[in-house]
Amino acid sequence: MPRTTLDKIAGSGSVVGAYILQGLEHINPRWKDRLVKAIASAHVQLYRRSGGRWRIDRPGAPALLLTTTGRKSGQPRTTALYYLPDGDRQILVASYVGDIRHPQWYLNLAAEPTVTVQVGTTARDAVARVLTGDERTAIWPRLVENWPGYAGYQQRTTRELPVIALESR
Repeated sequence: MPRTTLDKIAGSGSVVGAYILQGLEHINPRWKDRLVKAIASAHVQLYRRSGGRWRIDRPGAPALLLTTTGRKSGQPRTTALYYLPDGDRQILVASYVGDIRHPQWYLNLAAEPTVTVQVGTTARDAVARVLTGDERTAIWPRLVENWPGYAGYQQRTTRELPVIALESR
């Protein structure tokens, strides 16, 4: 799907979109959380209704739907995320635009790593594994090449941004 000017300026994967979210984080983190939740919900609905053909994209980064189990509720929680294809697995970064907090989806999969991944119309069960050490170090340059914003996000937070591999069960 070709990107529109609006997508490039205000889309969730845009530089301007990141600055808006970062600004909201400093003003009131709840506002940022609400906006992120609204964008994510719209992205999930758009993705589901079109079988993944229509999505909020950013150049070079395909999107998927990740369903985790809510760590408090036990209910399924689905979010749309950008990923880096890596053979038969997908690589995610739990950046939350460089926030000092982890995104909720990451906290859920840390509590229960069995997830469902949907790419296009194909869904499968997977296990989420946090990459550490040399494995994380080796893939980080590819992630930054795919989305340069990750480097800036890492610089603006004190936490190491988790890198997660979604591997078939």
